[in-house]
Amino acid sequence: MNTEQLLIVAVLLVLLAEVTYLVVKLPRTNNSKKRLIFIDTSVLIDGRILPVAASGFIGDTLAIPRSVIGELQFLADNADAEKRSRARHGLDVAKELQELEGIDVQLFQDGSKAEEGVDERLLNLAKKHGGAICTIDYNLNKVAVVEGITVCNVNELAKNLRMAYLPGEKMMLELVQKGQDGHQAVGYLQDGTMVVVEHASAQRGQTVEIEFIRSLQTAAGKMMFAKRIESNTKPAPQPKQNKQKTLGTKPVPRPANRQENTVQKNQPHTQPSNNRRPKQRRSSDRENDLISLVEKQQ
Repeated sequence: MNTEQLLIVAVLLVLLAEVTYLVVKLPRTNNSKKRLIFIDTSVLIDGRILPVAASGFIGDTLAIPRSVIGELQFLADNADAEKRSRARHGLDVAKELQELEGIDVQLFQDGSKAEEGVDERLLNLAKKHGGAICTIDYNLNKVAVVEGITVCNVNELAKNLRMAYLPGEKMMLELVQKGQDGHQAVGYLQDGTMVVVEHASAQRGQTVEIEFIRSLQTAAGKMMFAKRIESNTKPAPQPKQNKQKTLGTKPVPRPANRQENTVQKNQPHTQPSNNRRPKQRRSSDRENDLISLVEKQQ
């Protein structure tokens, strides 16, 4: 082989090496680069970040700033009893986060104390490193949105995952099939949640009004139990009973009124007779007195 052929082979080997590097190395460096999610003090005190992280839905790196740990330590040492217990709970949550397997959690060394305030420090860190903020603080959430920073709010997550209907609420539901028990019927909500309605097997294929009783969350999904509201029931017996009672009470005073009227009518007849008798007695007495006087004069 001459020198030209050797040069061509060398160039091809160099190009092959570069292509191999681009195929193998570059995707790994892109995959290893994760976004930093800076955790707020309120999230650690709340504690719900633990099951969220353990579920595996957080693929980015959870960064706990050292200034946040410093604030928790300050509250645990100097605050009142309630705040001290909550701050200690936040420190325990931070430790449990670091011990979770399969979750990338790091303690971000930004200083043990934030002179400008922890909230302002979190905003500055998120801007500097192109990260996000995980918080449940309402005001910090609003400020981060105004600053154009991505916010991971645990309250918003819980709100979106909660069931659309709670026990005691009512709605119209179409019953499409028979339940496991003979008296049950099954319907489905718009999100696919199964609703088991008690004592409604006869209403299959109809749309009835139901009231939710309880909910059940399982590994296979969520389902709800409800009871049928009988719209055809009439509260007529109570008014009828009331009418009967009122009708039964009306005849009772009428005889009494009649008796009182008769007594009142009779009283005026008896009173004059009693008054007249004394008058007759008085006139007879006068006559007797006159007769006795006349006899004496004779």
